Amino acid sequence: MKMAVDQLVLTPRDIDLARSPLAGQFDAETYVLGAFNPGMTRLANGNLLLMVRVAEALRRPILDGKVHAIRLEEPGRFVLDGWPLELADTADPRKFLLHGGGWKVMALTSLSWLLPVEVTPDGLQIVAIHYDKALAPEGSWQCYGLEDARISRVEGGYLMTTCSVSPERHSTTLYSSENALDWTFEGIVLDHQNKDMLIFEGLVGGQYWAQTRPLGDLYFAYPPGSEWRAGPSINLATSPDGRHWKPCLAPGIRPHAGTAATARMGGGTPPVLTEIAGQRGWLTLWHGVEPKEIVGIYRTYWSLLDPDDPSRVLATNREPLLEPAPALTAPLEDLMYLRDVVFTTGIADAGDHFVVASGEADLACRITHVPKASFKPG
Repeated sequence: MKMAVDQLVLTPRDIDLARSPLAGQFDAETYVLGAFNPGMTRLANGNLLLMVRVAEALRRPILDGKVHAIRLEEPGRFVLDGWPLELADTADPRKFLLHGGGWKVMALTSLSWLLPVEVTPDGLQIVAIHYDKALAPEGSWQCYGLEDARISRVEGGYLMTTCSVSPERHSTTLYSSENALDWTFEGIVLDHQNKDMLIFEGLVGGQYWAQTRPLGDLYFAYPPGSEWRAGPSINLATSPDGRHWKPCLAPGIRPHAGTAATARMGGGTPPVLTEIAGQRGWLTLWHGVEPKEIVGIYRTYWSLLDPDDPSRVLATNREPLLEPAPALTAPLEDLMYLRDVVFTTGIADAGDHFVVASGEADLACRITHVPKASFKPG
């Protein structure tokens, strides 16, 4: 679907690594592998705030017969670890797999930190890059990075979920703020390999609600002829305070057996209460992944959830709302390392349209103006 406004607003070339939390930490050159997957919210001054994931990578990860990763050793100190090449599979540019453990073990070729970027109310021009407000890993639970922020405005404040990566666990961590610029760490709220946690922008029945997406290596089959496909899906959880979460018994959004385009799925934008095609409910944008080569094809879809029971889908469309846009990244061809990915992470109401923020090709931040009339069930 072609949108009237659809452009990149931030790319790796806009990032000053001299102001990175990693600057001067070790004797190796780094570069910005990607500045992407921005959480987004509206600031009190009307501007939009993008919380951008900056993946800072080693220019030469393979050196002296070893492949290296960046790791937080202790608060404020980062180091390099090296593994013998014969133990590693380096086919994916974003990570490498380590052999011999009896199960999948990997490390990353980059370490991610979060950079607040203030943009104009329409999302299209940079106002300020707040390097002094950047969030970097601060403990062993996120020693390999802090990724993919999602920001929700709820009950007069801001809650931000992030994915924290470490050998201890692959967890969801929570931050809170009164202004979306100064953040307080609230701890781990979901444990091992639960990604894409999206807190609803409003209470339901007096409780906080969230979408979650637990991962695993094993999924049980639906019965023959079921309309659902086994695999990663979007679940739901509730909380009395936004800090302590309990999974819901009812499932959320599941992959449909009739298409491979959403064989794998996960949450995109925090659900917002709005009206779509004459029905009021929680609008959620989510990603579906079609299997292809190593990474797959990522597209953005939408669903409208019941305002009182978000486990009920009121309306959706199997056609994608957003698809990868190679024309947008053509000027960055020399920086490309991945294709076929749009990963939507933020939404803001702008009257007759939504401002939608996405990561494009795990490389840059994409802003799309999506008319509300575009949301047609089908």
